[in-house]
Amino acid sequence: MNTSLQALWQDTRDEGSVRQRLHQVLRQSIIRMVLAPGQALSEKEIAETFAVSRQPVREAFIRLSEAGLVEVRPQRGTYVVRISRQAVLEARFVREAVEVAVAREAAECGLAPRTLGELNELIERQRNCIEPQDHDRFFLLDEAFHRALALGTGHTTAWRVTEDVKAQLDRVRYLSIPDSTPILKLTDQHQAIVDAIAARDPDLAARAMGLHQQEILQSLPELMRRFPEMFDTRQTPSLVAEARP
Repeated sequence: MNTSLQALWQDTRDEGSVRQRLHQVLRQSIIRMVLAPGQALSEKEIAETFAVSRQPVREAFIRLSEAGLVEVRPQRGTYVVRISRQAVLEARFVREAVEVAVAREAAECGLAPRTLGELNELIERQRNCIEPQDHDRFFLLDEAFHRALALGTGHTTAWRVTEDVKAQLDRVRYLSIPDSTPILKLTDQHQAIVDAIAARDPDLAARAMGLHQQEILQSLPELMRRFPEMFDTRQTPSLVAEARP
């Protein structure tokens, strides 16, 4: 575990203060299952791993708790929470509402050539992940694509809101990429979104983004069956209706 955490730490060396880096590393470690659902987290061990004081670790735990990724149990410790089905569905709903609106506006108003070029470049880099099945790299490029689209339409606050609510959803997205939702399929969906925006077709852009955001509904039931230990099994309502396109 320490080796993986330290690798992520090196990847964030240019991303701000120790507090910001530590929060980002722990968040990504939980999303990528380096820190598994149900796992106990030691404030002392993490501080030693990154050669930092315990104060920024404590602050990171608080932020992760607010995002629904860890649970701080007084006198018992801090634990990575299991994935909440309800939190995933709620986050997906919020994300679809925001990003469909962003895609529609991008098509209605048009995007700067520089932004369209950036989006197409990101898609090309995503395609380069298909053959080697570089899931970690694709996950980061997928995030960069949606961020670039939101920022390219001037909706920085909307992106921040989405980012704040989608932590649980991100864990399911990460689980789904290797098998349930192939990289090729997601990349083709990204291309359809950009093509509709470039064609200045708001309805098509909105439909393409909506289809993309609903993809997780197809993979969630399968993931819950395959990885029951990662989910909050107290939440058992049927997903059949929700899984329909």
